[in-house]
Amino acid sequence: MSHFAAAVTRGAGSWAAAELDLSGVSDIEEITDRLRDADPDAAVSLLFVESDDTYLVILRLDEGEDLRVFGSDSVFAEESRLGAILLGDIEEQLPEIAAADDEEESEDEDEDERPSAEPDIEPVGDPELLADLGMPSGRLLELCAQEGMLPADLTAEICQAIGAGDEIEELREL
Repeated sequence: MSHFAAAVTRGAGSWAAAELDLSGVSDIEEITDRLRDADPDAAVSLLFVESDDTYLVILRLDEGEDLRVFGSDSVFAEESRLGAILLGDIEEQLPEIAAADDEEESEDEDEDERPSAEPDIEPVGDPELLADLGMPSGRLLELCAQEGMLPADLTAEICQAIGAGDEIEELREL
């Protein structure tokens, strides 16, 4: 599987982006160490890992601590070693996501209008990890479920929403 990993860090009010080499990583701790090393003084460090134009995983560290993880699809953990490292410790579907889905279904039933098809993905992890940066969980889940949305498109959309769009775009042009 091919992948692209971008560390997006915010220091003193500005964002920076750099590609992160994940070759040879053996566990999530090694990945978080590499993310910390991207900018040891960052207030917020995000890692966007895109794999095979199919999966996106986002890791977040605040002040270098308190790892939070979100994955666009739980299948990534089953299909690759890197996916297993990134998502292996996360439940299949978190209760908060399931509860939100149940609420949406009951609202749909009240309106007598249901979605024509269920999305083919099962997001895992913490969909709230970017809410304080300008990407609410509902919007993140909606983007992940949008048909035809590639991981690179997701990363670009998310980075634009949090104010790091130019930095991620410049990184891709290198």
